[in-house]
Amino acid sequence: MAGRWRLKPGDAVLRRDLHREYGGRLQGGIGPSSMTSNVLLFTNPAVARQHGFPEGWGQDGCYHYTGEGQRGDQRMAQGNLAVLNHRVNGRALRLFRSASGGVVEYLGEFEVDAEHPYYLIDAPEIDGGTIRNVFVFRLRPVGEVKQDGARSPRTPQPRPTITQLPVEAEGIERTFTEPSREPQTAQQRETALIRAYSDYAIAQLGHEMVKQRIVPAWEATPLCIDLYDRTVQELIEAKGTATREGIHSAIGQLLDYARYVDAKRMTILVPSRPRTDLAKLCESLRIDLIWPNGSSWERLSEESSRDEGSSTSQRSPTPEEVGEWAGPSLP
Repeated sequence: MAGRWRLKPGDAVLRRDLHREYGGRLQGGIGPSSMTSNVLLFTNPAVARQHGFPEGWGQDGCYHYTGEGQRGDQRMAQGNLAVLNHRVNGRALRLFRSASGGVVEYLGEFEVDAEHPYYLIDAPEIDGGTIRNVFVFRLRPVGEVKQDGARSPRTPQPRPTITQLPVEAEGIERTFTEPSREPQTAQQRETALIRAYSDYAIAQLGHEMVKQRIVPAWEATPLCIDLYDRTVQELIEAKGTATREGIHSAIGQLLDYARYVDAKRMTILVPSRPRTDLAKLCESLRIDLIWPNGSSWERLSEESSRDEGSSTSQRSPTPEEVGEWAGPSLP
């Protein structure tokens, strides 16, 4: 017969002995017990981060714990549901940190946050495959706990934040994309486009160009705006290819970003002129297109397309006019 809870924060025990005394599953991260009124949770922040999971202590005082389910969108069922409903079911959440040799260390008792018990993140499947929805529970300590030092890299906030960054800012975190969807050459071409058009807008038009970083409420991963022209309030998303997939992706991103940014115009920046059907798609959504044409930039907008689909030309400055800048240079 299982005994009452006897472990204290910091105590180490073999996992098999723990389950022998308190029940719960021998495998996996979440182990609801049918023998005792406990749900046993096992965390390994180092391994979790290798799979894109932000597990550890957050700035909000909670331990951020990822749900179970290795493939496809995680569902609020089985172990995940046991965590969410532990109060209703009269169960305590007992958190353990995995160590070597089958040993686990007891960190203490926790409960899900009453107001916002979990949030969702985009993360790859366990083998680095398809991006899917993953639960992250916000666990609050109950009484004494051991803080193992592991920190969650991102702590979602209840309100959105917008940060302005210089165009040359690098290392800006982006949302997850399918591993095979965005080849390195396309990313390089996109970066070159951003820099070339920004240089042109600053030097030739006298516009103020920035990047912006948006973190929506209760989101762990920021949205990163490629370019924002503050002078004319233009939101610009760059793509390294003018394919249908690239245009579709840019449209979705612009519509997403526009909820947070005061933009009078939305524009897609591409390395070549998109084919007619895609141009008509953008026209129907009142989204402009810009692409390089030799030493100049072409813009296709709703206004210009009324004149038999013509585009307006924006001449790039000569090297003598702006020193080092000599027009678009793409990989």
